[in-house]
Amino acid sequence: MHSRGARDRVAALSGQVTTMGTKIEDFLKDKKIDPRRILAASVKIERLQPEDRAIRLTKRLARGSEDAAKKKEAASTKKPRSGRPVTDRTLSAALHGKPISGPAKTRLLRAVNKILEQKKQEKVELSALFDLPKKGGAAAEGAEAAG
Repeated sequence: MHSRGARDRVAALSGQVTTMGTKIEDFLKDKKIDPRRILAASVKIERLQPEDRAIRLTKRLARGSEDAAKKKEAASTKKPRSGRPVTDRTLSAALHGKPISGPAKTRLLRAVNKILEQKKQEKVELSALFDLPKKGGAAAEGAEAAG
């Protein structure tokens, strides 16, 4: 009737085939966090607030002025929210172990920490969710191999 290959493809698409999970996937299962909650929390956290718009306005006005004191004042202000929440695509890429950008990892971390805070659990570091490269990159690896 159906070939074995077709059955394997259907099983793979439906998620029935067990594979080794990524670090973030294992963490979410361990803490019993639904990925949809991450999306909702991220939308709430990253949404632009009036204070963020005010920060952007002062920076824009300071750029236009010639006064050096105003420029320094604008540079020292608090950083505004990005206004860009974690997307479904970003979350699925993280869960499948595909590379994602640094800011996207940070947004995921903020959303996870918000959920953990609601569950009255300890906040986590970025290294608890992702495999981070060692400092120094390829240069450090070459030094370790030579030494």
